[in-house]
Amino acid sequence: MLTERLGCIESVAASAYTVPTDRPEGDGTLTWDATTLVLVQVRCDGQVGTGWTYGSPACVEVVNGLLRPLLVGRGPLDTGAAWSAMVQALRNVGRPGIGGMALSAVDCALWDLKARLLGVPLHRLLGAVHQSVPLYGSGGFTTYDDDELVAALTGWTAQGLTRVKIKVGESWGGRPDRDLARAARCRDVVGADIELFVDANGGYDAGQAVRMAGAFDELDVGWFEEPVSSDDLAGLATVRARSRADVTAGEYGYDLAYLARMARSGAVDCLQADVTRCGGITELLRVAAAAAGCGLDVSGHCAPHQHVAALAAVPNLRHLEWFHDHVRIETLLFAGALAPVRGGLVPSDDRPGHGLAWRPDVAEEFRVG
Repeated sequence: MLTERLGCIESVAASAYTVPTDRPEGDGTLTWDATTLVLVQVRCDGQVGTGWTYGSPACVEVVNGLLRPLLVGRGPLDTGAAWSAMVQALRNVGRPGIGGMALSAVDCALWDLKARLLGVPLHRLLGAVHQSVPLYGSGGFTTYDDDELVAALTGWTAQGLTRVKIKVGESWGGRPDRDLARAARCRDVVGADIELFVDANGGYDAGQAVRMAGAFDELDVGWFEEPVSSDDLAGLATVRARSRADVTAGEYGYDLAYLARMARSGAVDCLQADVTRCGGITELLRVAAAAAGCGLDVSGHCAPHQHVAALAAVPNLRHLEWFHDHVRIETLLFAGALAPVRGGLVPSDDRPGHGLAWRPDVAEEFRVG
C-alpha cells in the first residue's frame, strides 16, 4: 500500500522574513513600509512542502511551539486529520489572527508536501476546474502620487490584465475629494474597456459609503470592496442596496463560520477569502462550497502564488488579486513564480506541488527573529 511505502512527517519549521516595500504604501486605514512573510516547511522522505502567510513574526512561535509537536510522526497524506488536530490545539490560543495565520501556513505546506510525495501538481491533486485563474491588478495605494498611480495602472494593463483596483477611503474617509479624483484619473488612464475596482478597507461609515458609491457609479466602478468594516454586515448590506457596483468583503475571515455567516447575510455580492488566513486550503475549499450554496462567487485575496492551485479547483471562482506587494515578494523569494498569461495565472503541469522553490540564499538577508 502507498501509505506503507511513505514515512512520517520528520520536521516542521517556521521562519519569518521582513521585506521593505519598494515605496511607502497605504490604504484607507493603515500605512506601512515593510511586509513580513512567515514561511513553513514540512519534510518527509526527502520532499519539502512549503506554505506561507503574511503577518506577524509571532506566527513562528505558534507553529514551532504549539503545532509542530502535533505533526511530527504523523502520516503526511492525512491533511484532514492534521488540520483538525491543529484547530483543537488553537482553542485557548485563539483561532482568529495569529493563530489562524499559523494554521493556514502549515495547512498549505502539508498540501504542497502531499502533492510532491505523490508526484503531481497541486491543482491536479485538488481536482482542477479551471486551466487559468483570472486576475485583477491591485495596489494603487493612497500614498502614490499621480505618476506612480499611472505607472501601476499601465503596468497591469501591459501584462494583459483587464481589471484594476486602487485604494480609497484615505485617512478613514477624510479625503473623499481625493478619492474621487484618483478614481476619475484611473478611468481616464485605462479607458472604458477595463474594469475599475476600488477598495476602502473599511475606511468609510455607511452613510459616507453610500454617497461615495453614487459618485463611483458615475465612473462605472464595478467592485466596491469593504466600503465599511467587514464586521458591519448591516452597513455592507445598506451600501449594497444603494450601489450598482458589486459590494464585497471577507478577507479578514479566519474560519468557515465567519465567512459562511457573511455569505448568508445578503451583505455581499462576492465573497472574498484569503487562504493564508482562513485556515489554509482545507478550509478555503469549504468556504467556497458555503458560498456556492448561497449563490455567490469567491475571490482570492492577495498571496497569489499561495492561492492559484486551490482556486483552480473552485467551480464558483470569480478572480484572484494580483497584489503588488505580494507579487514582488513572491517573485523575489521563490524560484518558479508565475507571470500573467492573457489576464490569468496558469498553474504549472510540469512541477509537483505548487511548483515553487524557496530561495534561502536570497531570503536570508530579510530574516527576522
